[in-house]
Amino acid sequence: MTDSIQQFEQHLQYEKQYSPHTLSAYKRDLSQFSKWLKETDPDCENILKADNLHIRNWVAKLHRQGVGGKTLQRKLSSLRSFYQFLIRKKKLKNNPAIDIRAPKTGRKLPDTLDADTLTQLLEIPGDSILAIRDRAIMELFYSSGLRLSELVNLDVDSIDLNENILSATGKGNKTRILPIGGKAVTALNYWLKKRLEMAKLEENALFVSKRGTRISTRSVQQRLNYWRKKQGLEQHLHPHKLRHSFASHILESSGDLRAVQELLGHADISTTQIYTHLDFQHLAKVYDKAHPRARKKD
Repeated sequence: MTDSIQQFEQHLQYEKQYSPHTLSAYKRDLSQFSKWLKETDPDCENILKADNLHIRNWVAKLHRQGVGGKTLQRKLSSLRSFYQFLIRKKKLKNNPAIDIRAPKTGRKLPDTLDADTLTQLLEIPGDSILAIRDRAIMELFYSSGLRLSELVNLDVDSIDLNENILSATGKGNKTRILPIGGKAVTALNYWLKKRLEMAKLEENALFVSKRGTRISTRSVQQRLNYWRKKQGLEQHLHPHKLRHSFASHILESSGDLRAVQELLGHADISTTQIYTHLDFQHLAKVYDKAHPRARKKD
């Protein structure tokens, strides 16, 4: 059983090239299901013996506990992928998770910042080396719609400030070329002049910490919240909020969903379509305020 799971993990890592985050999630899902199975059905030796009903009961139990639809979908995907792998290895004949679907839950709209709030956030005062670095980080997040992992993994040679473009490697180890806006180019030029004062000689990372090595995702999150408080913003700030704001503002101005999909690196356009709901909410508010027959009488 352990050998099968280890072989599956190697398959995901080296053949599928899944990220460490996804690998960890899949491993955790299999472990949780295996533990639940032993607790509820002692006669079921391991997850190779699980059937369709076992999986349905597990999903139903998690749903009752308040686990969201998106998380349940991923857990089912973990099981489906594992069983399908075992079928290819001739260790199993049928996939007990193949026809099970997670309960649907309402899709939460991404949280964004308006243009005025972003201007307030990004106008970081001071010329300390950390302020210069953090200004470049936040400008690049909003300029290019990067994921947090994509930003921290950038190297110095990932950006071309002559052409105002960068190369980012996203989910599934897929690389895409993205434009860099004028404000971000200016901020990056300032940072690159200061970077050598912080970075170790052998370090290739674009953004480094005080230790001179590649900055961590946790450090970036902490610095964003530091500036959020410093700039007087009340709402919580996380890197993905800048990515969401980038996508929402581009779509609102252009109406080009396919272009936004390419910029964000979404494999499926249905993932990008959630931003059309944000855009519609904005239009609906304008309509309610402006249309004579939409306004309520005093």
